[in-house]
Amino acid sequence: MTRIYAFANQKGGVGKTTTTVNLGAYLVDAGRTVLIIDADPQANATSSLGIDAAGLSHSLYDALIGRAPLADVIIGTTMPWLDLVPSAPALAGAEVEMVSMLAREHLLRKVLEGVAEHYNYVLIDCPPSLGLLTINALTAANKGVVVPIQCEYLALEGLGRLWHTVQLVRENLNPKLTISGMVLTMYDPRTNLSTQVVNEVRKHFAQQTFESIIPRSVRLSEAPSYGQTILTYAPTSAGAAAYAALAQEWLAREEGT
Repeated sequence: MTRIYAFANQKGGVGKTTTTVNLGAYLVDAGRTVLIIDADPQANATSSLGIDAAGLSHSLYDALIGRAPLADVIIGTTMPWLDLVPSAPALAGAEVEMVSMLAREHLLRKVLEGVAEHYNYVLIDCPPSLGLLTINALTAANKGVVVPIQCEYLALEGLGRLWHTVQLVRENLNPKLTISGMVLTMYDPRTNLSTQVVNEVRKHFAQQTFESIIPRSVRLSEAPSYGQTILTYAPTSAGAAAYAALAQEWLAREEGT
């Protein structure tokens, strides 16, 4: 069965897109097939993979409102076996249009039917909010939600709201939904604060938190501007080593379930 994960955190700038894109790349490098869905109107995952959203004829928006089948929206990337459902600025208006649609929380799950089965993993990059697009991602995620958390002040702020949203979605829309993983990002070993955040997250979410920690890295910040993942942009960097380790830990967890 295809494993579908939503990557969500209503706080912006936590490394959510960076984690979705680079983890996807390393899963492909490990021999898996991956579909990344860019559900964020800012289209950062799309541009991070070297795709110009402005030049596309279709995006996730068209699939959600029934204008085009999802299979026609999927495009390839520079990495074989890593495909993308791109976003576009028009997606910002999708939430307004979706409000009046029947079973609006299930639209993404429905358009994935018949498409997801062609991949080992579907990774959904959510917008930094808990709106209808994120709810759709959480409803479609059959294996859970992954929460990137930056190792900085106020990192845990808002986790309560996300946890409450997950509970509501599980009770009403997706009984399988759990917080399946937490990824600590932007770690700076020179600061006591980073270590404190790591300890705090692991204290409260011991089972979910990955051992692999993503460091603050100039190379990770640069890679999207070149339309590349860290795997191809700077494969020997500390950021690349961290995402390679995360992918291996991820797969080890998967094989144990």
